[in-house]
Amino acid sequence: MLAVRVSKQEAEKIRRRLIELGVLSRGYAPKREGEFVLFPVTGSVGGFELVEADFERLERRPHNYREIVEIPDEVRGLLPSSFDIIGWVAIIELPGELMPHGKAIGEAILRVHRHIKAVFAKGGKVSGEYRVRELIHLAGERRTETLHRENGVRLKLDVAKVYFSPRLATERMRVFEKTQPGEVIFDMFAGVGPYSILLAKKAKLVFAVDLNPWAIRYLEENIRLNKTSNVIPILGDVKNVAGKLEADRVIMNLPKFADRFLREAMLSVRKGGVVHYYGFGPEENLFSEHEAKIKAIAKELGFTFEILERRKVRPYAPRQFNIAIDFRVLK
Repeated sequence: MLAVRVSKQEAEKIRRRLIELGVLSRGYAPKREGEFVLFPVTGSVGGFELVEADFERLERRPHNYREIVEIPDEVRGLLPSSFDIIGWVAIIELPGELMPHGKAIGEAILRVHRHIKAVFAKGGKVSGEYRVRELIHLAGERRTETLHRENGVRLKLDVAKVYFSPRLATERMRVFEKTQPGEVIFDMFAGVGPYSILLAKKAKLVFAVDLNPWAIRYLEENIRLNKTSNVIPILGDVKNVAGKLEADRVIMNLPKFADRFLREAMLSVRKGGVVHYYGFGPEENLFSEHEAKIKAIAKELGFTFEILERRKVRPYAPRQFNIAIDFRVLK
């Protein structure tokens, strides 16, 4: 096939130029001949030395597990288009019809994503006091402990013992960007520390509370892992901590039950401080029910407040969204 021959010294620059011109032939590996490199091209191109050469065809790697998974055609349309990746663990949500094919799906994911070592299916909804879910092993290793990286921090965790969503990475960075240097932060439902460890880069002090002893154990490990000295992990009920500290910013990342802790949040934020409240809302009425609860608690405490921002964070269920309301407590 037709090829452009260039010196080794010019090879990278010429490769980029051929790409810009749209003539570099994809699917074939360049080859070396002494002091020269040969690039396969799709047609004649002026300004270069052209030769005839044979090239080795590159094996095309699939970009999506759905391209290679072997399952019956009648259920192929049910394959999820996405799944969560937490470190080297993949967690996918499969409908009942696909569960008998779970092993094939898991092995296809491993083939496409070489860094993934274990694949699990969601066995049910997040539930219980510690907000965890059952996981069903599909393929790869059976370990559930992993090391996840996001927003410049490292987070060690066990996906079977603590709650963690990689889909909130953008939201966590949004809050980080709003945080001012020297603030005191109250992370009411800290988990393994994705908010706490990140915000500690700017904060003077972060009080990180969680009821799950496994979450606090991993939080302590993540504090060491990230060499963070200004995060204070607290194991216990947030109601026993609220009101005993005064924070500039309060994080309420417990969407299903955050409304039950609004009193504690408002009692713990200084005058002019900000609360980041999370909840779930139906598509047709995302915020009003939550704002009514904020208003009721503020009135009961004799406080005033102002809404700073309302956001749809991510889809949660059909026509349901995880929402965020940022509000300032004026007292």
